[in-house]
Amino acid sequence: MPVTCYHCGEQCDDIIEMDSRQFCCEGCRQVYLLLSENNLCTYYNFDKNPGIKARGKFISERFAYLDDPATLEKLVQFNSSTQTNLTFSLPQMHCSSCVFLLENLHRIEPGIIKSQTNFQRKEVFIVFDPTKISLRKVVELLAFIGYEPTISLRDSTEKKAGSFNKKQIYQIGVAGFCFSNIMMLSFPEYFSSGNIEQSGLKSTFIWLNFVLSLPVLFFSSSTIFIAAWKGLRQKFLNIDAPIALAIIVTFGRSYYEIITGKGAGWLDSGTGIVFFMLVGRCKK
Repeated sequence: MPVTCYHCGEQCDDIIEMDSRQFCCEGCRQVYLLLSENNLCTYYNFDKNPGIKARGKFISERFAYLDDPATLEKLVQFNSSTQTNLTFSLPQMHCSSCVFLLENLHRIEPGIIKSQTNFQRKEVFIVFDPTKISLRKVVELLAFIGYEPTISLRDSTEKKAGSFNKKQIYQIGVAGFCFSNIMMLSFPEYFSSGNIEQSGLKSTFIWLNFVLSLPVLFFSSSTIFIAAWKGLRQKFLNIDAPIALAIIVTFGRSYYEIITGKGAGWLDSGTGIVFFMLVGRCKK
């Protein structure tokens, strides 16, 4: 029977033992040791093998650019002599163990004052004391325990300028407009139980719904698809994956029925799912 790693769950080719537990690599053992030294082994109680395998040798020099004050200014949301606030995107976050560990970073590094996760958005909000720890050290810690943040200076600049919120509003607006119009065009189908006497009118309504659904699928849903794809690239099924699958199945089946003339599909439901999901995320 193959031996699996206590930390990440992957098969062990070269077994490394510690505390009567087996690890697949030195990286996983080091992360376990770090958690053990800080009394954070509860991390392993929430989910089986919740850890993330260390990919290759950890090289801290990759984050040297974070020592640049100009880079710091682009990434942080607030900065003073005693406190720095910023938010990182962590596509590797996938379970309750991740949330537990990321919200207890202060127990590993005293320079971190607070860390709060947003599981739905795969983000962690961190407050740290710049007199005790640098931005680079914070990122190195996250990378070491398996949660290397996705850092884009361009995206950070756009977020400060507010363009991220604008895009979100546009996505909600497009989804809401298309959803309401598709519902309106579907009323004859509802009230007639699908038996509209004028077949030409019925076909027109169905194809109008088809056209109106396209912006919802390709624009409004793009955030969900991107988040799901990032999770798959990290070999994790995050919360966006089943949502993306539901959208694809609903729209795909509807398009098939419309194109083959078998029915009107469920584009009202599909666009409604996207609209209410986006509204819920905006409120959150």
